Amino acid sequence: MDGDGGIPLAGTYRTPEGVTSNVMEVLGRDWTDWTAHDDTYVVDGENVVVLARYTARNNATGKDLDVRVAHHFVVRGGLIVRFEQFVDTALVREAMA
Repeated sequence: MDGDGGIPLAGTYRTPEGVTSNVMEVLGRDWTDWTAHDDTYVVDGENVVVLARYTARNNATGKDLDVRVAHHFVVRGGLIVRFEQFVDTALVREAMA
């Protein structure tokens, strides 16, 4: 399945349960040792940007993934109300092909 962001699992999820069942459980099924390594946080009011790296091994291909990412969170009242991910989709697809 291809979501609206160019890679599988991309899309709009409106509840924590939607993220858990449509993203986290699928990552656990399709990848071994999926890890987000956060290294830098940039905060500007309600905007939080996290610069990070994903590492994992694709279970179908056996290929490793090592890709830089940026996560943009909007935080209001202590709750995440929006999240957007920026990642090199070509590297993700390469590990899956």
